[in-house]
Amino acid sequence: MRAVDAIMECLKAEGVEHVFGIPGGANLPTYDALYDAGLRHIQCRHEQGAGHAAEGYAKASGRVGVALATSGPGATNLVTAIADAVMDSVPTVFITGQVRTDLLGTDGFQEADVTGITLPIVKHSLMIRSAEEIPTAIHEAFHIARTGRPGPVLVDVPQDLSREDIAYEPVDSVELPGYQPTTEGNTKQIRLAAKALANARRPVIYAGGGVVNADASKELVELCLSDKLPVTCTLMGLGAFPAPHDQWLGMLGMHGTRAANYAMDEADLIVGIGVRFDDRVTGKLSEFAPRAKFVHIDVDPAEISKNVPAHIPIVGDAKRILPKLTAEYRALAPDTARLDGWWKRIDGWRDKHPLRYDDSETAEIKPQRMIEALYEVTGGDAIVASDVGQHQMWTAQYFHFDGPRKWINSGGLGTMGFGLPAAMGAKVARPDDNVICVSGDGSVVMNAQELATCVTENIPIKVFVMNNGYLGMVRQWQELFWDRRYSSVDMGKSPDLVKLADAYGATGLRVQDKGELEDVVKAAMDADGPVLCDVRVTPEENCYPMIPAGQAARDMVG
Repeated sequence: MRAVDAIMECLKAEGVEHVFGIPGGANLPTYDALYDAGLRHIQCRHEQGAGHAAEGYAKASGRVGVALATSGPGATNLVTAIADAVMDSVPTVFITGQVRTDLLGTDGFQEADVTGITLPIVKHSLMIRSAEEIPTAIHEAFHIARTGRPGPVLVDVPQDLSREDIAYEPVDSVELPGYQPTTEGNTKQIRLAAKALANARRPVIYAGGGVVNADASKELVELCLSDKLPVTCTLMGLGAFPAPHDQWLGMLGMHGTRAANYAMDEADLIVGIGVRFDDRVTGKLSEFAPRAKFVHIDVDPAEISKNVPAHIPIVGDAKRILPKLTAEYRALAPDTARLDGWWKRIDGWRDKHPLRYDDSETAEIKPQRMIEALYEVTGGDAIVASDVGQHQMWTAQYFHFDGPRKWINSGGLGTMGFGLPAAMGAKVARPDDNVICVSGDGSVVMNAQELATCVTENIPIKVFVMNNGYLGMVRQWQELFWDRRYSSVDMGKSPDLVKLADAYGATGLRVQDKGELEDVVKAAMDADGPVLCDVRVTPEENCYPMIPAGQAARDMVG
């Protein structure tokens, strides 16, 4: 069969049901094979949108997301999505077309060295040199993308090779001698961690996106509930432990709760699970958790002691390690009363510094109230994708995620324009769930064209735009740290989002009176098809609490 038909057989063998992409000259053979392959193709309006949709699909489902693009600009338009996927460890496969092999290196029409361009931002990439290697390459790509620390894999396929006839044989197994991720964890190290936890008087369980990626949320809950262990999650880890809960301290980090950040600052033992100890969490690294010893559990050995030295490192899959850690901890029968003083301290912080805001005395909608309304109307029963900025942080603070894979956002790269296409991908993956996108007036226009995809493909996501007329987070920093010198952050009056929705064939709604907010949210959720809801909120509200960049957790403001 043709090599491109073999690609389709490989995709089906990998359990792929949906792919996102746009055809072009170099990947025309792929689309010809796709014509009768039996897969659902979602024709996006921009390759970046297709890439983020594949990410949203993967994050919501746990399966590998797939995006297709042609050579040159088609492939380079995927770069931001690929970088986003590598930062957040998203299992994705990107298949790009390439110019014919006889044109490689000649600056042929729509030629770009996409494997070279993306080398620093992929988990792995494969440039096809022979048509016969295509089936093995596709299966290797999926194996690498989903195992160990998940991530993006790029397969670049020259057009002439994709059209060749090959003797296709199904690939039953993938053997990569140089790629053998450690999964089980060292038993001795696990026992040491259990003993350290049993002896700790001020422990904190610090869970990240790696717990969600490993489908280890149940195992995390069992560990935390084996004693009254305080637990906090990163932005990417929200939902790994159910919120609200008595043992839940809230999110930690730059816009986390004071209780979570203060607990980390005074902890004597921090158990990091599937986390990177990144700068948004640590603040000033030299002053991060100065009294603590660290247990670090991660499937990627490169993360261990990268930023914070681990006293007890454990390399492996959280889903396999956590039950062993829980069993070892319970076997030690630690004295629960040792934590009473610690909880008294934590409860004091929670009582003194709850998440709060001053609601308006007029019809004005505070942005925090918008998120509360979304949570109340849905009862928390929704998958929420967000863009990046103030609205992202307020959603993380006020929408209480009670389970994994319900919070889909761009954490490491912080990509504006991510939310709408990611929500689209999540809805394709989980069509029976409510899928909301929370965006800002700065973010939503960056990939608003995917509303057309949602209308054409009947993907009924509900997009709520927190419209404050500014690039809100940049404006906040200019206010606080740049003497209110508001440089290029005013978004003006264009576009009219209701008219924009109408132009795309979606439902457009607007609300600017808080007395009408819940009714409009309900109307949006009940409407057929995609909805774009313009929520006019307080223009210069700041997102607090906040750790100023480069400072310590104890220096939180707001």
